[in-house]
Amino acid sequence: MKPILKLYRGYANEQELIVMGHVFKPTSKEDYDFQKKNFKNATSVIRMFRIATQANAAVYLEHNGEKIHTKTLDDGFFKFCIPLKEVSSYGWINYSVSIFDNGKEIKETASYIKPHEGNFGFISDIDDTFLVSHTRNPLKKLYILLFKNVFDRKVYEDVVTHYLALSSAGRTSQTEQNAFFYVSSSEWNLYRFIIQFTEINKLPKAVLLLKDIKTSLTDLFITGRGDHNHKFDKIKHILEFYPNLQYTLLGDDSQHDPYLYENICKIFPVNVKAVYIRQTGTSKKSKAEIALKNIASLNVEVCYFKNSTEAIAHSKKIGLIL
Repeated sequence: MKPILKLYRGYANEQELIVMGHVFKPTSKEDYDFQKKNFKNATSVIRMFRIATQANAAVYLEHNGEKIHTKTLDDGFFKFCIPLKEVSSYGWINYSVSIFDNGKEIKETASYIKPHEGNFGFISDIDDTFLVSHTRNPLKKLYILLFKNVFDRKVYEDVVTHYLALSSAGRTSQTEQNAFFYVSSSEWNLYRFIIQFTEINKLPKAVLLLKDIKTSLTDLFITGRGDHNHKFDKIKHILEFYPNLQYTLLGDDSQHDPYLYENICKIFPVNVKAVYIRQTGTSKKSKAEIALKNIASLNVEVCYFKNSTEAIAHSKKIGLIL
């Protein structure tokens, strides 16, 4: 058996490249298969939350003809933040990372985005924003996570149409896409599931920024819940990393998105163009409406919608999409 190296999508601006991943201890278990049905799917999900990470493992990034060395943190996570000296290409660019086991190299390749020069950036929540998750009902959410495979999970109607239009907003070339980030309180354990789901449903290719990995089965029962400061910190970081973009923030009213986005708009008074909040219950939440009214007072466009057709119409009205 050998250790497992997992890489995640990274991102770069003109000065810095950020790529990341995890190193896991050797295991005889097969890789997670989110396409299995019922109990087999549940077994895959449970196993995913019982994985053992490897602390202080040596990791090597291949970049620009040199190998850059770092080590994993206590939870097996590694992150390379390195200065970019040369003018590199744009779009999605491959990168490679290696670890060594008994002198044998284990190498994986992933990609990072260096957005073409443009005007827009998009940051979206995942659960109940585009992926139907029933966050308001924890038992139902857990049941769906365990017993519905990646093909059985649903997107909201017309959400893909909206997101693809946003992805190409302001672009004249079909090969150029806007920077898209999916920021969630779900843990890194669910990374591959989310990637598969977005690919199956043809959502825009995006960088995922998730919560610290969990390695206890009890964490499965509270996945996506708890402290949401991580989401605020990640969104704040993106706006600081790409300070010249106009951002659209997309979320829902099942948890804290309206209030997180309100605080972001207060800190970045010229960077946020629009905020979209999906209504997940039978009626609008008065607290969410108050937060959105406050956001609107900061000269940010707001849309509190039940169906994505409303969000699409709003995006056309404000000139975000054609």
